[in-house]
Amino acid sequence: MVDITKKQNTHRMAMAQAIVKVGSTETIRAIKNKTVPKGDVFAMSKAAGFLGLKKTPELLPDCHPLPIEYAGIDYEINGLTIIVKVSVKTFYKTGVEVEAMHGASVVALNMYDMLKPIDKAIEIQQIKLLKKTGGKSDIDNL
Repeated sequence: MVDITKKQNTHRMAMAQAIVKVGSTETIRAIKNKTVPKGDVFAMSKAAGFLGLKKTPELLPDCHPLPIEYAGIDYEINGLTIIVKVSVKTFYKTGVEVEAMHGASVVALNMYDMLKPIDKAIEIQQIKLLKKTGGKSDIDNL
């Protein structure tokens, strides 16, 4: 683990994205109407994403445990594509970009798990960092 003991706390923010593509408009309709057999896809995936981002240091050995002071998960449907955006904020010595990307990954995997009984064409197409602020470097890919 990298030594961060001499670093100063600063406001840190990261936003990550996951893209999930489904195979049919019927799947999108089932998500919107909350008729997927395993339950409310967006609500369950949001809960899974929050658990995932909070457990990041338990699963990735080089990540520091850190206080997550805000997390948000939003969805946008565009045709057969669901865009998941995860934002994480803290005031700490190290960034939260891995937590945001991990949260987005878990959201996408949970969506896949919930939708696989009704749609065999689901794909997780992309997980990436969109933005990061605080610390030595800022990244804005939006």
